[in-house]
Amino acid sequence: MREETPVLIRHARLGEFIVEVLAALGMPRHIVEPTARLMVQTDLRGVNSHGIGMLPRYAEWIREGFIEPAAEPKTMRDDLATALLDGQKGLGHYPSILAMELAISKARTFGVGVVTVRNSGHFGAAANYSMMALTHDMIGLATTNSPYVAMVPTFGRAPALSTNPISIAAPAGSQPPFVLDMATTTVAIGKLRLASRWGNPIPEGWAVDPAGRPTTDPQVALAHRLLSPLGGSRALGGHKGYGLGVMVDILSGVLSGAVYGNLFFRSDMPKQKLHNVGHCFAAIDPGRFRPLEEFKADMDDMLRALKDTPKAEGEERVYTAGEPEAECGQRRLVEGIPLAPALVAEVNQIAGTLGVGTLA
Repeated sequence: MREETPVLIRHARLGEFIVEVLAALGMPRHIVEPTARLMVQTDLRGVNSHGIGMLPRYAEWIREGFIEPAAEPKTMRDDLATALLDGQKGLGHYPSILAMELAISKARTFGVGVVTVRNSGHFGAAANYSMMALTHDMIGLATTNSPYVAMVPTFGRAPALSTNPISIAAPAGSQPPFVLDMATTTVAIGKLRLASRWGNPIPEGWAVDPAGRPTTDPQVALAHRLLSPLGGSRALGGHKGYGLGVMVDILSGVLSGAVYGNLFFRSDMPKQKLHNVGHCFAAIDPGRFRPLEEFKADMDDMLRALKDTPKAEGEERVYTAGEPEAECGQRRLVEGIPLAPALVAEVNQIAGTLGVGTLA
């Protein structure tokens, strides 16, 4: 294991750098600024795998023609509480913002709004979009898939689904909101990249090698992309994670007309330079079911009761989903965002090829 000192970057500087790099790659100002904002928000919340850590991949996909940086999303269908957008091969952040805003607007009118997106790209962290509903006192839901498979189905020995994350955010009153953001595999691919950059082993159970044996080498795990479903083995409930992964593909891919399962590798999509990532967004207005104040009071009571649960030996507190990320964000606003030196070197190299100044 390498012991390296992280490079601390202020969030404002990180945002400026991302804007400069993506703009140099052809992304217009009205798209690049909200994209950079969400990437920085992701790093502030401690989700290090989905912020600037994705920039090298974004640059690679733009150069290879899989992402059109200046793509303008197009509304394909808009009917009462539902809608479908086409991302036009753009990076996923901008069309996802538009889609979630539309879902919230529809929920304001109809009590619920569901908007899907097809022909999109990687959209970063799912919680960025579910959390958009919180400021409107609504429950938010976001799911996404990917053309790059990693999950090995229960009883299988080859990957057939992506990590297929799901996020739900629900407002509370005096308690912090509940914000769940999770892959339906045991771990996200980005966590493997983080371990690789830091030279750290991964826990046994995250991934297997081509022979089906557990591996602790992140390089092996990245090379073969053989991740277990959430839960791991069948005996430990891996079939539940497998089922959740399929559910996300139904909502994100099949429903919208986007990629699903291992379709990317069973078709001519690679030759067409087409990722066709799918997303699904929903907003629910609790006030349509009961008085909002009552809903929030019960949310507070439930969350408080969970945190008042007797603590396991050696543990300081019981958390609810979203608390660690929110507290990390508060710290990093003051202390800066720690980045792996290997990542800083990698993005600096990309910046150099584009005539952009180094990050640090």
